[in-house]
Amino acid sequence: MSTLQPSVSDRRRSFHELHRRGCFVIPNPWDAGSARFLEALGFKALATTSSGFAWSRGRADGALSRDVILEHLAELVSATHVPVNADYQAGFATDARDVAESVRLAVETGIAGLSIEDSTGDPSIPLYDLDAAVARIAAARQAIDRAGGDCLLVGRAECFLVGRPNLDEAITRLRAYSSAGADCLYAPGIRDRDQIAAVVAAVAPKPVNLLVGHASELTVSEVAALGVRRISVGGALARVAWGAFMRSARLIAEKGDFSGLAGAASGRELDLFFGDRP
Repeated sequence: MSTLQPSVSDRRRSFHELHRRGCFVIPNPWDAGSARFLEALGFKALATTSSGFAWSRGRADGALSRDVILEHLAELVSATHVPVNADYQAGFATDARDVAESVRLAVETGIAGLSIEDSTGDPSIPLYDLDAAVARIAAARQAIDRAGGDCLLVGRAECFLVGRPNLDEAITRLRAYSSAGADCLYAPGIRDRDQIAAVVAAVAPKPVNLLVGHASELTVSEVAALGVRRISVGGALARVAWGAFMRSARLIAEKGDFSGLAGAASGRELDLFFGDRP
């Protein structure tokens, strides 16, 4: 791999191109090492995971500050050669004007895209009302446009993740976010074929991101046949890594049993992989 990184504008251009046709997987690394490995496997773009990164810092999802997330975004952009999409949670702000400022700072890290959620973090009122949510997406769009307009904006309807699994509401929100300037639409939590096809049809011709966060019978080709443009896995890869770690550590702690280490990656292989990388 060349050590010469493509420019930010080149990465953003190629990212937009990926969303114009076909279907691609955009996996979610949680640090520079996992990002570099995924890039080496041939993935054309990567997306951050707020949960995976938070766990790596010993915190719960959503507990890290905007400044820490911005440093993380800049690190992944510097560590890789492919476009990076930011899981930017709810924009680290309530007011639309403050969302715009947060987005401006994120764009400056060199990311190729970012997503803005409509969840509030308040279990009693889990989603922003539609007008406020639309205003927040519109503010993000304006911030991106002021910065040159080439960073891709993803609008997320969190209905299924906050205990409101209403497909009609999710579609209404996604259509509104599309009209407010979102380039790509995302309703994490939808799983079955009918739900996926309905979302794709509802926001066409805008591209749709599908979250596959658990073992699924659907393959990439089957998801592509439903019209989905991109597939992410959220914190699932981080959870897989944590699962192996936790099982092995518990065997040692509870039984004095080291058999869980049998599936460990080779240290030599890892050193060889990372040895020729800056």
